[in-house]
Amino acid sequence: MTKQGRKTAIQPTREENYPEWYQQVIRAAELAENSPVRGCMVIKPWGYGLWENFQKVLDGMFKETGHRNAYFPLFIPKSYLEKEAEHVEGFAKECAVVTHSRLEAGPDGKLHPASELEEPLVVRPTSETIIGEMYARWVQSYRDLPILINQWANVVRWEMRTRLFLRTAEFLWQEGHTAHATKEEALEETRRMLDVYARFAEEYMAMPVLVGEKPESERFPGAISTLCIEAMMQDRKALQAGTSHFLGQNFAKASGIQFLDDKGEQQYAWTTSWGVSTRLIGGLVMTHSDDDGLILPPRLAPAQVVILPVIPKEQHRGPVMEACRRLYSEIRDKKDDRGEPLRVELDDRDLRGGEKSWQWVKRGIPLRVEIGPRDLEKDGVFVARRDTGEKEGSCRAEFLERLPGLLEEIQAGMHAKALRFREENTRILDSERDFRDFFTPGREGESGIHGGFVYAHFSGDSEVIEDLQKGLKVTIRCLPFGDDAEPGTCIFTGKPSARRMVFAKAY
Repeated sequence: MTKQGRKTAIQPTREENYPEWYQQVIRAAELAENSPVRGCMVIKPWGYGLWENFQKVLDGMFKETGHRNAYFPLFIPKSYLEKEAEHVEGFAKECAVVTHSRLEAGPDGKLHPASELEEPLVVRPTSETIIGEMYARWVQSYRDLPILINQWANVVRWEMRTRLFLRTAEFLWQEGHTAHATKEEALEETRRMLDVYARFAEEYMAMPVLVGEKPESERFPGAISTLCIEAMMQDRKALQAGTSHFLGQNFAKASGIQFLDDKGEQQYAWTTSWGVSTRLIGGLVMTHSDDDGLILPPRLAPAQVVILPVIPKEQHRGPVMEACRRLYSEIRDKKDDRGEPLRVELDDRDLRGGEKSWQWVKRGIPLRVEIGPRDLEKDGVFVARRDTGEKEGSCRAEFLERLPGLLEEIQAGMHAKALRFREENTRILDSERDFRDFFTPGREGESGIHGGFVYAHFSGDSEVIEDLQKGLKVTIRCLPFGDDAEPGTCIFTGKPSARRMVFAKAY
């Protein structure tokens, strides 16, 4: 029950137990479930339909910026990871390793590994090393550059504590890998792809993000710099929603990616990598959903409208279904403001109307449209919005006319609501006491949900970073772009600070 006494579809509520609420929203929306393989998940059709829309939009953005898709092996020789010391150290604890090539039945009737490999193979945690090996074969001259390639794939990172979408042993992602003739080109690429991620998050996910650079302690293993987008979830924790890495010449030297420049001199290439994953679906859930379930932004929802026939008596079935099929066709023929066909479902399952409607509420579909005998009499429809809960009757022709605009209104409203939430829970603090009070549970009589984003001056001392992580579970999320440098004094050490950093608890 909520504080107002209304029974909610999701139990517990966000305030009562946010982590469990998150799991229940995913279950109720039929996005995914845990698999028999520990730490891995099964993505169900509604969840995978959502991921397909993520892929479609992002893939178009990548190709607009000159990138092409390719595919590289799932298995990486262990020696490849060992070429870049910082990289292998960063991923060693998360690697799954294949040591044998086949199974044979033993005397006990059970299967046993039989043939040991000459060299162990790592199931890819990320592909910099094996892609670097291929780029070294492909690049001889500056004329072979740049290489702009993206891969849609799965990766494995052997996580001990898993949570659907946010952290699983196997997950889906895309990873871009590029090689350039100059440092300037590689730096430009790093920022360009971060801006692509930010635009996708803001314009499609309706999820406001901070854009900035990670501190040295949070960089990708082996990178010179890591750029990121950070979003605030409804429990006020930060979610790293995408990263873009400037790798300098580190991986080029490790893999031997060399070329003759226009002066005939041998040079090492400058490389980048960048990626987002199914973690974004977790971010979408935690940014917008409520205590009745999932709420989806129209631009990414697998279906934007569901038509629900209301058939009180069998004699009404024919006319009602005819009207529903007609509306279904009319919606499919319409396009949104970006020229994309609208996505609609007609739910004619033999279920009670209330049960059917609540299933779609929990799935987060933006609009539910009911047609019953009374609506037929006036050529009307009854429309319910998932984002606000508003319901109203409408003339069918009028509804069709305003439908694209209504979906855009929902999209914009979701972004505005999430932005307000972030602003209300962001502070600029100038004392260590205020900082620690802000991140201590129980302030202002709150339950487990507390904190938010803090802009504070920090001198970068590693001892302070370690103390904050252990004591408050707070980390530096980024050095934000777009803010004027504001020299000040570190709130922890009293040392000079060149600018404020963003701190938060995080996933």
